[in-house]
This record gives sequence, structure tokens and C-alpha cells, in this order.
Amino acid sequence: MGLNSTPSANRMHIGFFGRRNAGKSSLLNAVTGQELALVSDIAGTTTDPVYKAMELLPLGPVMLIDTAGIDDEGALGEMRIKKTQQVLNKTDIAVLVVSTEYGMTQYETELLQLFSKKDIPYIIAYNKSDIITPEILPENAISVSAKNGHNINELKEKIASLYKNNDDKKIIADKLSAGDMVVLVVPIDESAPKGRLILPQQQTIRDILEAGAMCTVCRDTELIQTLAALKQKPAMVITDSQAFGRVAKDTPSDILLTSFSIIMARYKGFLEQAVHGAAMLDKLQDGDKVLICEGCSHHRQCEDIGTVKIPAWLKEYTGKKLQLSWTSGTQFPEELSEYSLIIHCGGCMLTEREVSYRMKCAADAGVPVTNYGTAIAMMKGILKRSLEVFPELASLLE
Repeated sequence: MGLNSTPSANRMHIGFFGRRNAGKSSLLNAVTGQELALVSDIAGTTTDPVYKAMELLPLGPVMLIDTAGIDDEGALGEMRIKKTQQVLNKTDIAVLVVSTEYGMTQYETELLQLFSKKDIPYIIAYNKSDIITPEILPENAISVSAKNGHNINELKEKIASLYKNNDDKKIIADKLSAGDMVVLVVPIDESAPKGRLILPQQQTIRDILEAGAMCTVCRDTELIQTLAALKQKPAMVITDSQAFGRVAKDTPSDILLTSFSIIMARYKGFLEQAVHGAAMLDKLQDGDKVLICEGCSHHRQCEDIGTVKIPAWLKEYTGKKLQLSWTSGTQFPEELSEYSLIIHCGGCMLTEREVSYRMKCAADAGVPVTNYGTAIAMMKGILKRSLEVFPELASLLE
């Protein structure tokens, strides 16, 4: 897989923010060396956020985001500003583009406050230095020119210096030893993508191989035969959440069992919160509102897990008449207090920052949140077993 095939969720997201006509698009083009963003002297040329996945040395695979001017006007302007602010939820590093012609204004100050509030590292790029060169710059600022290329390489180096490397994070490899065997259970049904494995399955296979362990992949319908065919007892079985019930019955109790959704929640940093949130399933009452969130947007199938299977399991498990709502992709409600529970996907298509933002929003609103795998394991009565691979979380179920 080439660098340009790197999933969006695994790329560092770099957002360019500022007022209209500050030169955000021109600067993004200068940084990339390509004409990626539409440039015009007319203020407000960039309307919606523009995303471009590429390799940016010395950083590697990144996602660059060009945003609308924070000072946009009118009803449409307000919508564009809102979208710009939403981009902050997934931004790892922010570049505040300031036109040297006008300097810092209330708009730039407000953006800096948002960066601080969301704990986003940032650099201030004073653009158009070919016209005016600032005499005094803040410590984390640099004078640049998108027009003549002045200090563009230095800007890239400053951006790179803000990058926090999390390459030591593991999905499941830290729970394996060299030579271990892992069985991955992947149902192939109408909701499975044609001709490929989904991202968490691909990432898990790579993580297992990096641990020096081995893995074999089978459908849930062939798990028993697969286990019988192996000469070596597996260290664990990892299953797609929707097959949890059947796989739990077919997996001997002396073999660790968990799900892709559970290990991805741990990888994204919210498994503990998800385990706490699962307890709310036993407290739901008639009329309670439950929000079901998916981080990706895909064509719904007749047996879709988020819109069909989980609602059916909720009804069976709780016996209550619940009010269900759904979101997908980048959609996420600003107001969460009306919900009694949020059930989120594993977040494989979202950046860790965006997942963290959503979990913090839920916590601030006092709304319990869990994820697909944890909720399904709870409803199937196998959550305790599913967490045995993570003994440090065992106390949460006591």
C-alpha cells in the first residue's frame, strides 16, 4: 500500500485557517508545490472545507484542509464558518494564516482561543511578506510569502516540529508474544464490502504480524472447523461484533475472545469510557433517546449493523420502547443532553482527535457513551469474557 493509500484516519490532519483573502489557499498550494486549492483575489472563494490527502515531507502521509474564511458574511457565511469550526475537531495541527496587510484582528484572536480550547498545536503564518515584512513576530510565528516562496520550507519544518509521534501505540500486538496464533472471524454477508476486508481487519492483521505472531482468517460459519484444523491452540479469537453471539458459543472458554470494535476502541483511547457506558443499557426506560453514531458514510444494506441489528438487539435486551436517532460520517450533534446513551462505532475512519472530541462532548453533557462491540458483548452476556484480554479493565465490571 502506497503512502497515498494511507487511510484518512491514520493521517495527520493539518488545517489552514484565517480570514477571507488572507491567502490560505495560496499558502496551501505553496506548501504542497501543487495547485490543489482554487485561488482568486475575490474574498470568499473557498466555500466548503477542501481535503487533500498527500505525502508532505518531512511528515509523510498527511491530510491538508483548506477552510472558508472565518469572517464570511450572511446566512451562507454563517454555515461556512460552522463547517470551518467543525474541521477543528479533527485537526491535529493548525496553521493560522494572517495577512501582513491587516495583521491580527478579532477574528484571528477568536481562532487562537478556539485552538487553545481544543488543545490544538498551531503555528501563525504571516502571509504576503513580499508586500510587507512584519518587524516583530510572536514566538510561534513565521513570515512567509505564498507568491515568491519565502520561508515555505521553514514553515513545513515548523509544522513538522509540532507533530507528536504515536507510532508506539498498538492495536493488539502488546497482548501477543512472538509465535502466537490468532484467529480472526470475518462474516461475509450482505453488509460486508465486496472484494476486500474493512479497515480494522486490515490494521489488526498488520499489527499481529508486527508482533511476530501469526493469524488465520475465517468466516463465523467455519470457526469450529478452523479451530479443529489448527495444530497450535490460538492465543485469542477476534471477531466482528455482529457475530459475537455465535463466535462466543463456538470458541472454547480457555481461549481469549474479543472483537475488532473493542480493540479499536482501546486503540482510539475510549474503551474504558465505553465499558462504563455499557452499564446504561440496564437502566434505559421507555421513551429514552439513544443516539447511534457511525464514523463513516456507506450505503445501508438490509442487515446493516447500525440501523437494523443493534436496534433489534436493543429492543430484545431492554424490552423498552426507545427513541433511536442516527448520525454518520462527520455529522455529530452539538446538543447531546437529550440522549440517555450514545452507541458509537469503533471509530476506525475517524482521527483519534475527532474520536476524543466526541467522547469529551458526551462526558461534558453527562451522557454515557459506549461502542458497538462493547454494547453487543453486554447484550449477549459476554462482556466480561470479551475483556479478559485486557485484565487492567476487569475491575470496571465488578
